[in-house]
Amino acid sequence: MEAGISTLGITFGYGVEATAGTKPSTFTKLNRINNIGGITIEPEQIDASALEDAITRYVKGRADTGGSSPITVNFTPETKEEWGTLIAAYKELSGGKRMWFETIVPGFDDAFFVVAQPPEQIPQPEFAQNGLLTVDFNLTIEEYKGMDAKVAFTPAG
Repeated sequence: MEAGISTLGITFGYGVEATAGTKPSTFTKLNRINNIGGITIEPEQIDASALEDAITRYVKGRADTGGSSPITVNFTPETKEEWGTLIAAYKELSGGKRMWFETIVPGFDDAFFVVAQPPEQIPQPEFAQNGLLTVDFNLTIEEYKGMDAKVAFTPAG
């Protein structure tokens, strides 16, 4: 049994549905990803207490993803172009088609998938002294798909 797995070599990219509701067959790799925000699945708690209960009792309700996931990107002229292309592809979607995002972890046969909406323009980064220029692209989660068979990335551009 492995002691753990390094995050080295993890890749991230996007694909658009050719048929509404169907996982894309091609995904484009995005470069210089610095951090991929986690997605938690937290069920709401529904109060199921009755008059005879001295302590509140709960049942599990609908699960919540938190609604968004930040993707931190090393901001360069090349990554600006990649995300500009992604945003343009998102804006061109029609007929109920959606955008999927895939995270591939080396060593796994499956990858993580989420259907999400990117921002409609490139956000302004935070600027600090003597630091790495990064920008956060907050994805609005439409549907968390979880792990499924991975799809090899095609290079951006």
